[in-house]
Amino acid sequence: MKTAASQPSPAPSYFSDALAARTHAATITLNGSTVAYWTYEPVQATPDTRTILVIHGFRGDHHGLLRVADQLPEMRIIMPDLPGFGSSEAFAAAEHSVAGYGTFIADFMAALGLGQDTVLLGHSFGSIVASHFVADHPGTVTPLILINPIAAPALEGPKGIMTKLAVLYYRLAARLPRPLGLALLRSPLIVRVMSEAMAKTGNKDLRRFIHGQHHAYFSAFADRESLLESFTASVGSHVAEVAEKLTLPVLLIAGEKDEIAMLPDQHRLAALLPDGVLRVIPGVGHLIHYETPEPAAGFIRSFLKDHPA
Repeated sequence: MKTAASQPSPAPSYFSDALAARTHAATITLNGSTVAYWTYEPVQATPDTRTILVIHGFRGDHHGLLRVADQLPEMRIIMPDLPGFGSSEAFAAAEHSVAGYGTFIADFMAALGLGQDTVLLGHSFGSIVASHFVADHPGTVTPLILINPIAAPALEGPKGIMTKLAVLYYRLAARLPRPLGLALLRSPLIVRVMSEAMAKTGNKDLRRFIHGQHHAYFSAFADRESLLESFTASVGSHVAEVAEKLTLPVLLIAGEKDEIAMLPDQHRLAALLPDGVLRVIPGVGHLIHYETPEPAAGFIRSFLKDHPA
């Protein structure tokens, strides 16, 4: 008979009890496609409460930024699943490009009545979409926050070899018969290899949580065509190419060990921004939103206090 001391410890929860109470799910139809989005209301509104519109990364959905949202209980946070990902349908007619997603942001903001005091936050591929949107629509939001921003061309530098391998992977998936191509794109083995490569934490429970999140949500894309279009967009653009047009205050939150958005590129990007600040979190890579949400939220909170509505 097992004693209480011999029972396995329960898995740690990586979300607060208050998060569920803040959560409101909804859908909206834009240009013929249904978009799912989640609003996290502030536990208690304060003079510092802002509305933050969050744009997630490639092959992610709103789940990825939940730990950051959980650490900002005083904020109103709106997180859509980008068209083609998660619970949102692919674009009915538009291309899944950086410009196409920029149009989506404009339409989504208009539909929800989000004004110029809205904070725009993008993670990874979302940083490309958000920065290009701001460059093309000055004065629409303020300020801009980019987590693990894609600061340089994906096919250049030390990370170029890995990117080229990814290009080959997606090209192969596009050429195979549809069932085989989808099986390759949704391969649990490939998802796990990717997850292992990006996770930097030595905490076994946290690594298990990260792998579980990727297993559950990384393959939740609408179809092969929209995914391949989005991948092409993700490796074909970067934030630095529009940096000089980003005249609003910009916060960059980078990971010291990020092998996708490398730290030297972050410093070069920060130097290009007219009004930018770079904050670096030690010991973490491209998964700031999973591994170090507390310091990320702290940087966001401090930045917004310095740049009130």
